[in-house]
Amino acid sequence: MTVTEIITALDLEVIHLADGEREIDGVYTGDLLSWVMGKLSYGNAWITIMNNVNVIAVATLADASCIILTERSEIGDDVIAKAEACGVNILRTAKSSYEICCMLGKILNA
Repeated sequence: MTVTEIITALDLEVIHLADGEREIDGVYTGDLLSWVMGKLSYGNAWITIMNNVNVIAVATLADASCIILTERSEIGDDVIAKAEACGVNILRTAKSSYEICCMLGKILNA
């Protein structure tokens, strides 16, 4: 599935959409950036509550398909500007990380 298809399927808010046609090849969830940096894989949707500029660096390093911020995590203009500069898709939802993981699991494994 593409990022755009996931946005529609999960009713996600778009914070920044650099490439809606990017394929989602898996999902990783985590909030400890040093841990995520070693586990996040190419093409993964990354589910997190982390909202600082370092999430863009980690997503770029792993070449993640998108970041999905959960629990309506607030995000600063500096983070959005960095996402724009690096071409990182950022989405947001009010749902918990658990809820989004379950929903994505059903969609991607259907």
